[in-house]
Amino acid sequence: MTTHEKHAEEAELHPVKFSRLSKRGILLGLSLAQLIAIGVAIAAFVLGLYTGGQAVLYLGVVWLPALLVAVIRIGGRSLVEWLPIGLAWMWRSLTGQTRYRRRIVKPRPAGTLALPGDAAALRQYVDPETGAVMVHDPHAQMLTVLREITHPSFVLLDPGEQERRVQAWGRVLATGCRSGRIARIQVLERTIPDSGTGLAQWWASHGVDDGSWVATTYKELIDRAGPAGERHVSTLSLSLDMKAAARQIRTAGRGLRGAAAVLKQEMTTLTTALRAADLDASDWFTPGQLTIMLRTAYDPQIAATLDRAGNIGQDLATAGPVAVEERWDRLRSDSAWHAVLWISEWPRSQVFPGFLSPLLLTGGIRRAVTLLYDPIRADVAARDVRKRKTEHISDQAQRRRIGQIEDAEQSAELQDVLQQEADLISGHGILRFTGLVAVSADTGPELDAAVAAIEQAAVQASCETRRLVGQQASAFAAAALPLCRGL
Repeated sequence: MTTHEKHAEEAELHPVKFSRLSKRGILLGLSLAQLIAIGVAIAAFVLGLYTGGQAVLYLGVVWLPALLVAVIRIGGRSLVEWLPIGLAWMWRSLTGQTRYRRRIVKPRPAGTLALPGDAAALRQYVDPETGAVMVHDPHAQMLTVLREITHPSFVLLDPGEQERRVQAWGRVLATGCRSGRIARIQVLERTIPDSGTGLAQWWASHGVDDGSWVATTYKELIDRAGPAGERHVSTLSLSLDMKAAARQIRTAGRGLRGAAAVLKQEMTTLTTALRAADLDASDWFTPGQLTIMLRTAYDPQIAATLDRAGNIGQDLATAGPVAVEERWDRLRSDSAWHAVLWISEWPRSQVFPGFLSPLLLTGGIRRAVTLLYDPIRADVAARDVRKRKTEHISDQAQRRRIGQIEDAEQSAELQDVLQQEADLISGHGILRFTGLVAVSADTGPELDAAVAAIEQAAVQASCETRRLVGQQASAFAAAALPLCRGL
């Protein structure tokens, strides 16, 4: 191979392939809930046979519903798997947990973020050295910090540069697997209404206002079109696992102060990796910046006003919404309706790294796309891969024993496990990732239209989306807030 051919091969953009979402159950493709329901049905039926008479018919009120809820599927799930979601939703509705109203006259505890639901327990800690705000989750024992990321347009780069940036981003994610102290990494890309200040500032610094007809027309166009536009903002959040880093935290001084010291070590490592990937990172967010981001998530219409208001509205004690009402498949907050979609299937065939462009570049829709990465330690990942490999091989032997034909999907899942094992042996890290899309609109009908457009864009990106139900409040906190919240 000549030198020119080697350079051409290096400059070529290589396709990528995602592992399939495993649908293998505990036994013969059945989940634990299905096995329990079928076991109840079999026990009731056998009891009726041994009792004699018409007992089988009488016990039909037990074994028949148990069998039906195990085999009937709706929306990709069996009925027995819908029961926990439905029961939890009914309990939350009866106890008033689906409605939130801020108590104006009753002050909140100092240091809280004024968020609804299970996010009400979050606390803020401002690092005295860097001024960065760190969000502490006392229940999950996580400490989170975030910053804004800017980058050139990926789709406009040449294939060689795209390949280099993809490899560099892979190294950024790999840093989260090495220390074993990172609980989660979140990448959030959202669109927000533009107040027009960015265009006005650009014109003030680069334009030539000589009073001519061209300059006057350009200024009028900026005044009219600027506030009607939208801009994209990307943030990266880093969360420290305080349980895994307990020893280092004790060495650094215990408590939030010690955890902040350990987290700053990870922040330094991440900053170095981002620079190597040619990603421009801002300073770590201050309380005021986080306040604006949280408030505009629940109240998008206030974004342009806050952008022009200077330092007004940057108190974390007032960052949360005034009112939230959760419904089965949507959420209503201060000035918008929201719906959260889960990316349930990533491309099954090989795709190029820019495959999400139809989803990310959809114009005229307020949405937030979140990728949650959960790093897995190398020893835990190796143990999990071996376990899944053994289960797949055991299932194959069981299916051959009973004469069941193995389909192509099961074979493909086994190949994915074998590929993960090979990657792990080669020194790569393994991350569990989740994709969420939060769509916002001013009214309910507009929300339905926006969700339909996002679903179509996901299809063009070779992805499958499902609208989450019965958990929209927690899903919105995970998808639209840069706090590394999970589901």
